Amino acid sequence: MNELAKQGVGLEHNRISRKSRACLFNSFNFDFKRLKKQRKHADCLCVHRVDGPIAVYRGFDDGTDDRIAGINEELADATVFQSHYSLAKHRELGYALANPAVIPNAADPAVFNSGGRTHWDGHRRLRLISASWSDNPNKGAAIYKWLDEHLDFNRYEYTFVGRIQESLKNIRHIQPVDSETLANELRQHDVFIAASRHDPCSNSVIEALSCGVPVVYLNSGGHPELVQEAGLPFHEADEIPGCLETICQEYDRIRSTIKLTTIEDIAKQYLRVMKLI
Repeated sequence: MNELAKQGVGLEHNRISRKSRACLFNSFNFDFKRLKKQRKHADCLCVHRVDGPIAVYRGFDDGTDDRIAGINEELADATVFQSHYSLAKHRELGYALANPAVIPNAADPAVFNSGGRTHWDGHRRLRLISASWSDNPNKGAAIYKWLDEHLDFNRYEYTFVGRIQESLKNIRHIQPVDSETLANELRQHDVFIAASRHDPCSNSVIEALSCGVPVVYLNSGGHPELVQEAGLPFHEADEIPGCLETICQEYDRIRSTIKLTTIEDIAKQYLRVMKLI
């Protein structure tokens, strides 16, 4: 919303007026009846931003994806997916949502940036970090637990920020923090480990990359699309030490390949889908 305002777009929050030219609504987290009622009295394009599929991401099906599909069919002129993975997975499950476009997320550059980050010169232990707001097992708890038990902590330091159901002995565990504090932690670390499964467009990965931190990631969900060349994939936990060896040997080269779409460009992509530019 802040970026759209910077680009001169007039914004309304949770309402549609006679002046509204487009309405962007997110997933299922809103008052559907209210939106439906207001939509009847306004001539504007409706764009549905979709995550998931929720059942794949959460690991259980409570009908949310069907509900999202119903909302989409009734209200949406176009749909924004946050990754090609998410679009393909919806199609695989039989969901054909309206006029799909893929637009990834971006972190707030005023908060998540590489300014003042600590540089790794190879003469100290490599600092690893992971972060998760949710303690859903699909966020990678079993992999973090394996690392806690098997990683060589004479060579690595490790910090986990957020919620996790496992008890960690060697990994420093910090409870959830605000964005500014998390960004500062990221800038003090060298490699981000992303173990979440079926994550369509991980904000944690985007935030790490935005702070100049390369990523070792589970080859699942939208991770490969986000990281591209700026990290290494793994399929099983016991592959991670080998990935870290490679990162150590080629750290500056791998870090130099970090490439993210700016929030300015992402806002413009949304405006194109909403037919406002």
